[in-house]
Amino acid sequence: MRLHNIEDQKSLTPELALAFLKEGNKRFVANLKAHSNLLEQVNETKEGQFPFAIILSCIDSRTSAELIFDQGLGDIFSVRIAGNVLNDDIIGSMEFACKLAGSKLIVVLGHTHCGAITGACNGTELGHLTNLLAKVKPSIEHVKKSNEGIDITSKEGVDLVAFHNVEHTIDHILDRSNVLKEMYQSGEIGIVGAFYKVETGEVDFVQEMFNQKK
Repeated sequence: MRLHNIEDQKSLTPELALAFLKEGNKRFVANLKAHSNLLEQVNETKEGQFPFAIILSCIDSRTSAELIFDQGLGDIFSVRIAGNVLNDDIIGSMEFACKLAGSKLIVVLGHTHCGAITGACNGTELGHLTNLLAKVKPSIEHVKKSNEGIDITSKEGVDLVAFHNVEHTIDHILDRSNVLKEMYQSGEIGIVGAFYKVETGEVDFVQEMFNQKK
């Protein structure tokens, strides 16, 4: 479904926004695209945009949110950073998307075989990347404590860290933004954690947070 005006966007619930993404990923896996006419989308969105969600994902070239959720131009805000970690600028972008631009859902999307998470697990240090990867350390420590004897640099170890990093990021969005916390508590937005399998194209939705007050 495409939102063509602000009335469409306002009538949308966070739960329905999530349903759009789930349906879109099913189409992606089945190779059934609903949004293939890009020029038509350019014409439809030239006067404005009404995105229903903002998705924080990794810069990995295999994890384009528009593609794996089969969404078109103007449907979602896409924020990408190595390791889908959180910082103040990303929080500000989420506040813009939800409070000013009307989005109803925040999604944090991790993925298997993540190069950034692999780098963090291997203790990689390189220029500004060092500080970025440091944000993954809480998830590394959690996985080590929860899985005694695990090789944190193995495929299993890296994927466990990437999975926990999604949960860790979700937990900190509301802690760090009063704007988003108030919107969540009033039922205006939902927050969801998801994990993309680069092997199959499937997305698992691992944490769904909705407040039913609205």
